[in-house]
Amino acid sequence: MNSLVCIDANLVLRTLVPGSFSDRALALWAAWLDRDDMLIAPTLLAFEVTSSLRRLVHLGEITTSEGEEAFQRFLQMDIRLSNQRGIIPLAWELARQFDRPRVYDTSYLALAQLRGCEFWTADERLYNAIRHKLTWVRWLGDFNPPQAD
Repeated sequence: MNSLVCIDANLVLRTLVPGSFSDRALALWAAWLDRDDMLIAPTLLAFEVTSSLRRLVHLGEITTSEGEEAFQRFLQMDIRLSNQRGIIPLAWELARQFDRPRVYDTSYLALAQLRGCEFWTADERLYNAIRHKLTWVRWLGDFNPPQAD
């Protein structure tokens, strides 16, 4: 294993459902697998991803079969889910510090801070709100996949 990387539900969804930055998300995911990086997230990620997939099916944005396929791919992803002690109080503090309306997003920041690793997100608003103070936060939109020869 090379590195520990914390990821959020927004980034995972970009690998499962075609949309903006899906190509970058897939390339980044492949790079992590090639390097044998360990991907981590708060337990919350499983609920956010599955809820979002179900919502996309319900709204007709993806078909039932596309939703099922994406759900099955998600279940196969090697993401270590954590309920590490200290996530919730630190998430609360980070939400207060950065004036965030919810602690969902800051729970990912809390885990990354507690584990001393990078945090990758596809949430541009979150990234813009914290990037100047938390230099270990990375936004998917800034990732430039290597070009094939």
